[in-house]
Amino acid sequence: MGEPQKAVGKRNAAVEVKIPVAVKEGYHVNSNKPTSDYLIPLKLTWTSTGALEGGEIVYPKPLLEKFEFSDKPEVPLSVYMGKFDLTAKFKVGANAPAGPGVASGKLRYQACSNKACYPPKTVEVEVSYQVQ
Repeated sequence: MGEPQKAVGKRNAAVEVKIPVAVKEGYHVNSNKPTSDYLIPLKLTWTSTGALEGGEIVYPKPLLEKFEFSDKPEVPLSVYMGKFDLTAKFKVGANAPAGPGVASGKLRYQACSNKACYPPKTVEVEVSYQVQ
């Protein structure tokens, strides 16, 4: 995962932050809306947002691909491959103190090769912000 952009805004302002994600070549991760119930979705959640109020997470449009390991190999799965961005939307709190801060979260995903899926993992995500 790459370094997220820094969020900068005034009190009550809406801010968006792009969070770059890179999936290793030869692998994919399930999208945020997998096509089978047994697959683990990509999911970003905030554990602490400081002076920011967490909002919508915008996921990119997934790819539809067929894989050997699937219980129904003829049915495409909803996945992400390569490099893509998640967009996190925040609102700067009305009473937010001016200055820097950090929003912390977790990105949960299940990586798969063309033949098998691996146990889900969770990585820490931090977004720096500056309240003006």
